[in-house]
Amino acid sequence: MVIVLEKEWINRFQKYLKFERQYSDETIKAYTEDLKKFCMFLEDSGGANSFGEINQQDVHAYMSYLYDQAYEASSVSRMISSLRTFYNFLIKEGLVEQNVFAYVQLKQSPRSLPRFFYEKEMDALFEATAGEDKISIRNNCLLEALYSTGMRVSECTNLKISDIDLKNKKVRLLGKGNKERIVPFGSYCQNALKRYLTESRPLLMEKANMQHDYVFVNQKGNPITSAGVTYILKKIVEKSSLHTTIHPHELRHTFATHLMANGADLRAVQELLGHSNLSTTQIYTHVTPEHLQKDYRKFFPRA
Repeated sequence: MVIVLEKEWINRFQKYLKFERQYSDETIKAYTEDLKKFCMFLEDSGGANSFGEINQQDVHAYMSYLYDQAYEASSVSRMISSLRTFYNFLIKEGLVEQNVFAYVQLKQSPRSLPRFFYEKEMDALFEATAGEDKISIRNNCLLEALYSTGMRVSECTNLKISDIDLKNKKVRLLGKGNKERIVPFGSYCQNALKRYLTESRPLLMEKANMQHDYVFVNQKGNPITSAGVTYILKKIVEKSSLHTTIHPHELRHTFATHLMANGADLRAVQELLGHSNLSTTQIYTHVTPEHLQKDYRKFFPRA
């Protein structure tokens, strides 16, 4: 590479995120990818050769480049946030004197509502997981666990048998920053977990060369990955009557939306989702068309 940006600084930053901030591997990967994009831009444009040499002109040029590439405003915001965090770390370590990304002004975009599934759509997804074979039982349990608890995909892949209290219908989740929370689940999830843990997982684990305590496993008996969860959900959608796409996080949105639509308290939803700030949970204060119609008929005098 022509550019000689300090790889050691990036390595130290990754260790800082992992051990001090206790971020997940997926989050660290996202930060690293954002740094790589910036480094590639500087190399292609013949810019600075060191993070310490970056000036406001480089920052403005990079911002223009990102908007010229037609990135969504939310993506640009995330990339700049990553670089801002990186430079704060460099200042903390005494490697640079100022954060050149500290006062970047971003274009504002309207905040879109989180995508979620309606109850009938969830019914169709569950119907697609019906079956007596070990894969169908695993897929049904995975879908049930994601929907019934609102867990993040990283929380799902890191879930261990010791985290599940089947008798009291509770699960212990380890969220961002290693923050622990207890989330209840219903009888549907309880039955799905019982069936999976007794009829499916043991058969899948027979193919593994080593024993482990992770709940969800792939066809080879190894702990499932985030990509694996996404793949399974994609196959469930393809088998269903729905014509849509799916991402694990949309089941988390669905969990929160259905709670709010049925009258759950905002702070209770905040606790269940493991959000640090109530403002993050407030995106779920949107109402579904069915809920709007119900309220209209109930409260409007000429309905």
